[in-house]
Amino acid sequence: MATDAAGADAESAPDAYAELLETYTRVSNVQNAAGLLSWDQQVMMPEGGTPARSQQLSTLSSLSHELLTDDEVGERLNELADADLTDEQAAVVREIRRKYDRAVSVPSELVEEISTASSEALPAWEEAKAEDDFSTFAPHLEKHIELKREYAEHIDPDRDPYEVLFEDFEPCLPLEQAESILEELRDTLVPMIEEIRESGDDIATDAFTKAGEYPEEDQEELCRDVLSTLGYDWERGRLDTSSHPFSSGTTFDSRVTTRFDESDPLGSLLSTVHEFGHATYTHGLPDEHYATPLGESRDLSVHESQSRLWENHVGRSKAFWNVLLPTFKEHFPKAEDVTVAEAYEAANQVYEDNLIRVEADELTYHLHIIVRFEIERALIAGDIDVEEVPEVWNDKYEEYLGVRPETDSEGCLQDIHWSHGNFGYFPTYSLGSVMAAQLYDAAEDDIDDLEGRIEEGDFEPLHEWLTENVHRHGARYETNDLVVGATGEDFTAEAFTDYVTEKYGDLYDIDA
Repeated sequence: MATDAAGADAESAPDAYAELLETYTRVSNVQNAAGLLSWDQQVMMPEGGTPARSQQLSTLSSLSHELLTDDEVGERLNELADADLTDEQAAVVREIRRKYDRAVSVPSELVEEISTASSEALPAWEEAKAEDDFSTFAPHLEKHIELKREYAEHIDPDRDPYEVLFEDFEPCLPLEQAESILEELRDTLVPMIEEIRESGDDIATDAFTKAGEYPEEDQEELCRDVLSTLGYDWERGRLDTSSHPFSSGTTFDSRVTTRFDESDPLGSLLSTVHEFGHATYTHGLPDEHYATPLGESRDLSVHESQSRLWENHVGRSKAFWNVLLPTFKEHFPKAEDVTVAEAYEAANQVYEDNLIRVEADELTYHLHIIVRFEIERALIAGDIDVEEVPEVWNDKYEEYLGVRPETDSEGCLQDIHWSHGNFGYFPTYSLGSVMAAQLYDAAEDDIDDLEGRIEEGDFEPLHEWLTENVHRHGARYETNDLVVGATGEDFTAEAFTDYVTEKYGDLYDIDA
C-alpha cells in the first residue's frame, strides 16, 4: 500500500524503490563520515595528519561515487521512471536521478583525484595565507582548475563549464536567473553605497571598538550564551574555532565554528549567529528521513538564506540588540555605556575600507561576492591565468570597493573555498541573502508581532515558521517551488532591494 513516507514501498516496483533507497542511504552515510573527517581536519587534526587524512577522504569519496554509480542504481531508476509513486517518493527518485546522472558521467579515478587535490590544497592554502605567499597555493589552484574543467567536460562537453560547476551547488536555479539577481543587486547597491559614503552622516561605528581589547575566552563565552539564547541544540552540536567559520553535519550532529579578533567582538558574534542559521536548518531536517533526500537540505542558496536571515534580519536588528546588550555587558563591563541605538548602528555600519568578506557589512558584502564570481568564471574559461589572480583581484577591489589589498592574505587568499575546488559556490551567498529577505517578509506577515517576540528573546515562533515552511521539506521541492510555497511569490530580488533601501535610507538619512 502506498503511503506518503519516503521509506515506504511504492505501489509500482516496490522492491526497486526500497533497493534504491537502501543504496542511497549507504552513499549518504559514507559522505557524512567524510564530512566529519573534513571537519576534524579543519578544527582538531594535528598538523602532521594530512597525508593519512588525504588518503582517507579520497577513499571515502571514491567509495561513495562507486556506490552511487553502480549499474543496479541505474536499473532501479529506470524501473521507477514510470512507476506510480507518491509525491514524496517521486521527489526522492528525482533527486537521486539528478545525482546519479552527474556522477555516472565522471570516472571514479577523477573523483578520487579531485578529493586528493582538495586535501592537499587545504594545508597549502593555510600556509600561503599565514605567510602571505600566493605562490605556495598557486600550483594547487591551477590543479583544481584543470581537474574541474575535466569534470565539467565529462558531465556536458557542450555547455559552459562554469554553468555545469554552478549546478553542483545550486542545481535548481538556472545560472541565467542567478546572474540576473546579481546584476540587480549590483545596480541597486553600488549607487547606494556611494551615496552613503558621500552622506557624511555620523553613526556610532566605534561603539564597541573604542573600549579596547575583548579577550578571546570572554568572546567565546558570549558566543555560547548567544547560541543558547537563539535555541541552539547543544545535545546535537558544538562550538569550536577554525581559520574560516563554517558549519557542517547532519540533523543529529550539526556543528559550528567561529574565529575571534580581540579588537572586534562583533566579528565573532555575527559569524556565530550566521553559522547558527546553517546549523538550525540542518537540525530542523526531519529525523525520520535521515540519509535520504527528504532529510537533506535544499542546496546552498536555501542553506545560505537561513544563515543570512539569522545574521542580518535577526542579529543586526534593534530588537535583537534589545535582548542581547545586557548579556553583552555582563561579559564585557567596559561596554556599560553602549546604548541599544549605538549597538544597532555599529552592527549595521557600511565600512569605508573593509577588505575581508566575512567581516564585511551587509551591503558591501555583495561586491565581495561579485569580485570572486567574476574571477572564478574567468579562471574556468581560461580568460586569465592563475598567476594573474592577485593583480586582477586587487584591481577589482579598487574598482568596486574603492580599496586595494596590500597583501595576498587580505586579498585573494582570504577565503577557503578555492582550496576545496568549489567553483560556482560564491553566487549562492548573495542568492541566499536575497532569499532570506523574501522569507523574512513572509514570516513577518504570518507571525503576530515578530519584532516584539524577538525583542523579548522569544525566537521559537520564527524557528517554528522556518521549520514548517523550509526545514521539514528537505529536498522535496526544487528551489523556486520551495520559495513560492513559503512566500506565495516567485523568487526575485525585490524583497531584498526594498529591505536594504528602507533600512539604510533610515540609518544614513539618504534617499536610497
